[in-house]
Amino acid sequence: MNQNKDNLVKDAIEPCKSDAPLIIYIDLKSPYAYLSIEPTRRMLRDLGIVADWRPFVLDIPSYLGSAKLGKGGKKVAKQNRTEEQWSDVKYAYFDCRRYANLSNKTIRGTVKIWNTDLPAIGMLWLKRFSSLSEQCAEGSLLERFVDEVYDSFWKRELDAEDVSVILAVLEQIGAPTEGFLKYAQTDGAALNNHLQESSFNAGIYGVPTYILPNESLTDPQHEKFFGRENLPRIGWLLTGRKGQAPDLAYTLNSDVDEEVLSKSAAEPGLAQELKMSPKQLIAYFDFNSLHSYLALDSILSLKAEGISINWRPISSMSLKVPQEEIEDEDRSTKHRRLRAEYQVNDIQRYAPHHLTEIHRKTDCQAANMGFLWLQQELKNGQ
Repeated sequence: MNQNKDNLVKDAIEPCKSDAPLIIYIDLKSPYAYLSIEPTRRMLRDLGIVADWRPFVLDIPSYLGSAKLGKGGKKVAKQNRTEEQWSDVKYAYFDCRRYANLSNKTIRGTVKIWNTDLPAIGMLWLKRFSSLSEQCAEGSLLERFVDEVYDSFWKRELDAEDVSVILAVLEQIGAPTEGFLKYAQTDGAALNNHLQESSFNAGIYGVPTYILPNESLTDPQHEKFFGRENLPRIGWLLTGRKGQAPDLAYTLNSDVDEEVLSKSAAEPGLAQELKMSPKQLIAYFDFNSLHSYLALDSILSLKAEGISINWRPISSMSLKVPQEEIEDEDRSTKHRRLRAEYQVNDIQRYAPHHLTEIHRKTDCQAANMGFLWLQQELKNGQ
């Protein structure tokens, strides 16, 4: 968007700048964003830090295709997804439900890909009436709005495309509502459209995305994070990088029931070996995968908890090479480029040393056979 258009948007927001040390982008239709809210709030409270919560409206069809369920909400009536896209979507829901069970949340698959501009405008409306500090306070209007729309939406109880529904939520939480309907059609819609375009152009492609504005000048490699698994590293950065840099981790409530946790890890048919005695975990890895390499220390640390590792070599998809930016890039092409660029940066910042030739594809068949042979020899020698 050019500068002239920027000037026409009232209260335009710069996507990577804020008075807060942390910007958080979320979207109602993302189960990953839903699951990120509670641990993010917990981190902010523990550190005594204020964040700037903002909406980012995903364009899911541009990178995952689209699908719509028929009457009854069970069978797919229309879809234009590849087998790979369906695999990604199905695993995402399985993964999110597994973690949702740990916090007593409900995540039902949506009947269609919803337009979530109106909930985004609802967030922007509420941000007008309070400071960032007030927005982050426990029980704030923004916090209550987010909780109400997310909880209802993922139970299939909220029509995100009906402005009267969003108005009703605002009334329910006791928020100001006079002028909202007009705002949703005029200034609010313009502000939201501008924010969505400018944030995507700034490299934000998914949710939850965490932006650390103060890192943009001192350490651009640590400016942008995608996913709640980065919260340990984000907290470390926000508190002055004290001690060793944390690895990726999903932070759970300390009061999670052990039985619930075990059930979550084992359903349906996943990690059944954890029920064995002694406990065993099957770990599939690829000698050619940098993600396998970076996960090695974390997996090996399970031995200290009495868990044996049954390693199984496989051949996985190689890391995608970011394409060069081209003129008049469509959203789908740009999304794939942004994601590929992010993955390269993410791997480098979590690596124990600088990695070279990260896109090299090596035939690991001989290494796999050698590994399996050695594994069998060690088993026979027991």
